[in-house]
Amino acid sequence: MKLARRLVATGAAAAACIAAVVTVAHADESPSSSSAIAADVPPYAVEDFNYPQADKIREERGIVLKRGDGHITLANCASDDGLLVVHSRTHGEICFRVTGKSGYLSLEIPAVYGIRSTPLHKTDVRLTAEGSEQNISLPKNEWKGVGQISDPEGRDHALVELSTSS
Repeated sequence: MKLARRLVATGAAAAACIAAVVTVAHADESPSSSSAIAADVPPYAVEDFNYPQADKIREERGIVLKRGDGHITLANCASDDGLLVVHSRTHGEICFRVTGKSGYLSLEIPAVYGIRSTPLHKTDVRLTAEGSEQNISLPKNEWKGVGQISDPEGRDHALVELSTSS
């Protein structure tokens, strides 16, 4: 037992000595060498939740995709049957792929008249028109007329928010 304590104590003392030598050796380095090392390190990635390539999509498709959590993304309507589908009088059919248990996307699509939720997600939508707002919840895999179709005054509505949950 005494031998084991001596070995542990000797090992701890040796480790402390090595740490002291390494610390002293690095204290002599010039600040310029540590600056060179810092310059080689890539910058940190900071997520701002802005939609990637939103300017390009706006230019090509005329729709505005603002911010989201990355779980609702623009998709090719012919690529899959399980997509969230938005119907617009001015932009036709616009599809979104939903991944994960929930998703959020802030956007602007004008003249929306219908939305179909995915088979796996409930969908909450927010539309606006000239000072009024429509908030609609769709169960899984349901199509619903929204915007101008469901407005007593027949006004055009812009889709401004999508959120989904399983």
